[in-house]
Amino acid sequence: MSDALAADAVSELEQRVTTFLTEHAPAETDRLDFLRAQFDAGLAWVWCPVGLGGLDLPRSLQGVVDTLLERAGAPTNAPEKNGIGLGMAAPTILAVGTDEQKRRFLRPLWTGEEIWCQLFSEPGAGSDLANVSTRAVRDGDGWVVNGQKVWTSGAQTARFAILVARTDPDQPKHAGLTYFLCDMTDAGVDVRPLRQITGEAEFNEVFLTDVRIPDSQRLGAEGQGWRVANATLNNERVSIGRSAERESAMIGVVARTWREHPDRRTPELHDRLLRLWVDAEVLRLTGQRLQQKLAQGQPGPEGAAMKLGFARVAQQASGLELELLGEEGLRYSEWTMRRPDRVDFTGRDAGYRYLRAKGNSIEGGTSEILRNIVAERVLGLPAEHRVDKDRPWKETVK
Repeated sequence: MSDALAADAVSELEQRVTTFLTEHAPAETDRLDFLRAQFDAGLAWVWCPVGLGGLDLPRSLQGVVDTLLERAGAPTNAPEKNGIGLGMAAPTILAVGTDEQKRRFLRPLWTGEEIWCQLFSEPGAGSDLANVSTRAVRDGDGWVVNGQKVWTSGAQTARFAILVARTDPDQPKHAGLTYFLCDMTDAGVDVRPLRQITGEAEFNEVFLTDVRIPDSQRLGAEGQGWRVANATLNNERVSIGRSAERESAMIGVVARTWREHPDRRTPELHDRLLRLWVDAEVLRLTGQRLQQKLAQGQPGPEGAAMKLGFARVAQQASGLELELLGEEGLRYSEWTMRRPDRVDFTGRDAGYRYLRAKGNSIEGGTSEILRNIVAERVLGLPAEHRVDKDRPWKETVK
């Protein structure tokens, strides 16, 4: 897009937002009504198709909308409470879903009326996700699902879940999977809390017993679940590792602690802080490049490197913060069993941040698996030898 066309697009979009705000004054409009109208006006995510929350405009123009709405005091869709829905389910539905699925799920997902969770990992299929054993068996115009999922964030508040299940055990493990959209309120879905080292139960285990899913909620073709799941995971890693502003997230916390405690500074700590600050800035800029790539289509495996770096910086920064705080950093405000609907790194104490950061190298793909992805799919190095690659899954189960 030329500079002249870009300027015209911005001007036209600004006028559209101004008109929308005139017709839906934030102070006089119910929050949910406002969000629904924003989606219908194409101002939810402007890069999406008309009728699906967008205007078929470049992704970069979303910032124009967000800035004007924020200035006007418009409500948000509380993205921190529906990260899996907005960052994983929505992009996958947009890329793979039928027109009917897009119309049914995207609007209430964006407004926050329907929260989403992710039913991927299992006790025997975490790092080796393609080894999932949860079975989906065809039954008339639907499927009957049985199995167990684990490490499911937000399952206690979710209405829907993205689910990968095995539909053909006679195929090799990567080929016999299918992707579904599961209603978490259906009979047979049992959500149980998993208490973490932080004291909270942010995660859950989910048991699926004769859960019936209509074929209309199958996302993608039967047997193509691995391909669809990879699109989801690429979006997840970009979403987890993304940092919008300089000195945001953990590096911002430890930098503030450094400035507030000049008496605890040493040359060695200063060197470590500067190295971490540079690494965090490189990750932030890399995230911007990935967002630009995302604007042209689905993200690639480069998101694995982004998430890998994010986990390392977060863990090292949280450890450095404890060192700077000394005895004060050993305090832990509470260890109450709660089931939070979001992770709040910057609003909690140093002890919580240090313990919670341990999960950063596990969630969204372990760091070990992500190094394999970077090596094989980004750097083009020879793949590891896999003896079960072409064998039927049922012959590899022990």
